[in-house]
Amino acid sequence: MARWAFAQLWDEALTYEHYMRMAVDANRGLWEAIYRMARVPEWALARAAALSGPRRLVVLTEDWCGDCVNIVPVLAKWADAAPQLELRALRRDERPEVMDRYLTNGEARSIPVVIGLTESMEELGWWGPRPRALQAFVMERRRAGMDKRALFAEERRWYARDKGESALREVLEILEARTG
Repeated sequence: MARWAFAQLWDEALTYEHYMRMAVDANRGLWEAIYRMARVPEWALARAAALSGPRRLVVLTEDWCGDCVNIVPVLAKWADAAPQLELRALRRDERPEVMDRYLTNGEARSIPVVIGLTESMEELGWWGPRPRALQAFVMERRRAGMDKRALFAEERRWYARDKGESALREVLEILEARTG
């Protein structure tokens, strides 16, 4: 995607507050509770402050997605607390041309997807759809034939223990990858 397209994408994306007002219907209470309870670790704020310049996060998301509800509010809380960061959201189902650029394993439209940009709209990389450790756990359990409901319950417990810290670390890896 050309540099100008990222600027246009940024301009068309919603602030988190606007996303919550306009786009979140399913699980609204859970989205609000996770944002309210999220605590951004000092290390995540310090690493964001040490970035060589402002960073922008464009998140492809949908309100019905269990991974999104556990990750996006934490990223939004982090961006609200870190002056170097700004976050905007795009609904995946409204932007298939963007989603198709960031397919998981080249085939799955899994979300959330976080696209890291410099202040000048250069792409640093992307992350998603879930932390590496959880992704490995989920894939292992799926191969073993674990019931979907049981797996979802295990994922929720994993997210509750992790508190978004794995996602923060992995997104930071992208944001720190190159100086801007």
